[in-house]
Amino acid sequence: MFSRKAETDLESIGDYIAGDNPRRALSFVRELRKRCKSIGDFPENNPRLRELGPDARFCPHRDYIILYRVLDQSVSIERVLHGARDIFR
Repeated sequence: MFSRKAETDLESIGDYIAGDNPRRALSFVRELRKRCKSIGDFPENNPRLRELGPDARFCPHRDYIILYRVLDQSVSIERVLHGARDIFR
């Protein structure tokens, strides 16, 4: 499950990359989505991010950080941000 902010993040990432390479933009956003979906296989394998809440975790993917929450029976992808960003803002 992707939050609205995560969907917007993915669109923005795609738009940014498309400025240089539209084909790579599509494939990279697909990669990110695939990585997000794979988190559900072992959601508790990634580190916690207690600064964002007791159930918040993160997963790196290349230069990006996938922020998510582990729910009862699923995972909620909250944000997908570039690693250089201040994620606590």
